Amino acid sequence: MPEERLVEDISDHENEEEDDDEEEECDSTETKRSRSKALLEFRFRVEEAINGDYLFVKKPQRNFSPKGNAKNENPDITLWGVPLLPSEGHQGTDIVLMKFLKAKRYKVHEAFTLLRKTLKWRADFPADENLNDDLIRPELDKLWFTSGRDKEGRPLCYNMWGKESQKKILSAGDQKYSQQYLRWRVLCVEKGIQNLDFKPGGVNSIIQIIDLENSVKTAKKEVKLICTKMITLLHNHYPGLVYKNIIINVPSWFMALNALNLRLITQKSRNKFIFVKPSRVTETLLKYATAENILVQYGGLRRENDTEFSTDDKVLEMNIRANYTEYIRIPTNEAGVTVTWDVTVVGFEVTYKEEFIPEDDCSYIILLQEKKMGESIRNSFHIREPGNIVITIINGSFTKKKAFYRYKSRPTVPMYMFMKQ
Repeated sequence: MPEERLVEDISDHENEEEDDDEEEECDSTETKRSRSKALLEFRFRVEEAINGDYLFVKKPQRNFSPKGNAKNENPDITLWGVPLLPSEGHQGTDIVLMKFLKAKRYKVHEAFTLLRKTLKWRADFPADENLNDDLIRPELDKLWFTSGRDKEGRPLCYNMWGKESQKKILSAGDQKYSQQYLRWRVLCVEKGIQNLDFKPGGVNSIIQIIDLENSVKTAKKEVKLICTKMITLLHNHYPGLVYKNIIINVPSWFMALNALNLRLITQKSRNKFIFVKPSRVTETLLKYATAENILVQYGGLRRENDTEFSTDDKVLEMNIRANYTEYIRIPTNEAGVTVTWDVTVVGFEVTYKEEFIPEDDCSYIILLQEKKMGESIRNSFHIREPGNIVITIINGSFTKKKAFYRYKSRPTVPMYMFMKQ
């Protein structure tokens, strides 16, 4: 079965990474020396192969760009935007080569073979070339996108794989479209890789977040085949570039069907695949990213094309004890400004109320809204007199909650003033 072979491939690849992780725990001088020696030997092999023009099994002319050097017309071979020729002195060359070495437990010959296979695959399967818009439907752009970064600066790449997305994919239903869709999926990964630094101390991997909300139990053969091919490509030709695969909104049937496959892989392998039930999505994502980098549909504060807030705006947090009421006070000391705020509570299921309470005791308290919170909330209010925006959060559950919020104010003129003119 394709799925069984895929699990075996992943297990083999992860076993290699597991052995490498165990080696990293050993801080001996001998280990460092052997790794440095492996990197130097790998650099020499790559340099020699490029100069001898045999790095590719079959030389693809379109991937060569002559430098114009009269003494040595070496091809300008790059991988993920990083030159592979060590003598060029690019700071990212060693980082890219180390990913292949780690994937093969610092065995130079196997790492060199993996690099050659990757370059040949990229020549046959132009992963970084733009696709013809006529071949890929515009709505598919919503199924895979990059938004925000984790706490270490890794890009968060989302893959929407629910019922509606499967219908869109299956609507074409021909082999040519499946191949083009696979190319589009790879291109999205390449766009995520473009955000990586490939420099010492920089960001050199991404996090994939795969959403299975409303996913159907029985998908057509084409959908399963695309998933299998995509995961295989990531493991075979993108070593060390995916830090975690976080599968969210996992239905119960999915875990039941994959329980046997999960037994076939090691604990290290399972650590790279995190399966999250719908009730734990926000809590799990907060382990890797801050609230301002998590999309609102997953309980965060991030909104696409947001003109009000950015990730630079300070986010405050507050713990809400079980069966307790907490208050958020936003001071508004001057009139003629509009205050905008974002609030989210992990797990929701709290009673939420917003009020404007003026300083003048003779003025009326204005109720802005009151409801059961079921999503992240954004609201704004134009201030006509000094006072406070007071947000009341009532936690009626037996577990403590955590709230995240931010706010800002800016001078504005109410719309009715323009209407008077």
